[in-house]
Amino acid sequence: MQEIRLASRPSGWPTADNFELVELPTPEPGEGQVLIRNQFMSVDPYMRGRMNDVKSYVPPFPLGAALDGGAIGQVVASHSPGVPVGATVVHGLGWRDFAVTDAAKVRVIDPAAAPTLSAYLGLLGMTGLTAYVGLLDIAQFREGDTVFVSGAAGAVGSVVGQIAKLRGAKRVIGSAGSAGKVGHLVDDLGFDAAFNYKDAPVREQLRAAAPDGIDVYFDNVGGEHLEAAIGSLNKFGRVALCGAISQYNETSAPAAPRNLALAIGKELNLRGFIVGNHGKRMPEFVEEVGGWLRAGQISAPETVVDGLANAPEAFLGLMRGENTGKMVIKISE
Repeated sequence: MQEIRLASRPSGWPTADNFELVELPTPEPGEGQVLIRNQFMSVDPYMRGRMNDVKSYVPPFPLGAALDGGAIGQVVASHSPGVPVGATVVHGLGWRDFAVTDAAKVRVIDPAAAPTLSAYLGLLGMTGLTAYVGLLDIAQFREGDTVFVSGAAGAVGSVVGQIAKLRGAKRVIGSAGSAGKVGHLVDDLGFDAAFNYKDAPVREQLRAAAPDGIDVYFDNVGGEHLEAAIGSLNKFGRVALCGAISQYNETSAPAAPRNLALAIGKELNLRGFIVGNHGKRMPEFVEEVGGWLRAGQISAPETVVDGLANAPEAFLGLMRGENTGKMVIKISE
């Protein structure tokens, strides 16, 4: 088998030298365990934080050990009657082509229930649940709200905007990093407006797109985007703090937001969240979003990179914003 290990900790932007591809014997499952041949794995922005040796909500990746993250594959050996050979499962041991884990730690899924197998890592997985919980529970979205989503062409942002439209938003605005992505948001995903944050200051473009202000901000970027959103939020506005990708590779303190004091007078609610603490919402999420998917009312854009060996470069591309929708690695058929 092959696995990708963290060879060294990055300082600032990661490089290919921080990763190492290693070959080793394929493991055998023990009692109550299964051996999985991975078919797809996920790369996600939060993984950058785990490459640093700092205290966070999840432990850092150990040096010299395989990285991990969401993956989906087929069980090829089993010592558990509840998860038989041939079952397709979602689990947390990506960055390798074979994985052994306790059967209790996998989720058996029906491959025929989604248009692509990888959708269980994106729209119907933790990515989609992040969008669903963040918008509906954390930001307390209400019908008629005007919603702004930063990083809106990414895996989470693209789902947030679509859910907001399906739940009756008055107006949904997104930011992205290229003209092509801006067109994708409006033409393909149904956003009411979108802008390229590289074209002009975010606060100016957001004000033009939402002259009457915004009620909800879903933050995937932080920094200048968060500052602009605070300036445009109406009284009693709500913010779901999901990510801050603009700051993950910085080595100095962020310059923004500089206007956080506005949250007092506007009586804003800014709340961070970790999706792993909201697993109880999974059944309702799958029922509602799965229904939209089957009805063709919601789409799940993906950027698929072929081959485990290309996972590090795909991750670096994700950090550079080269993906549209969910970034996944195809490991095997």
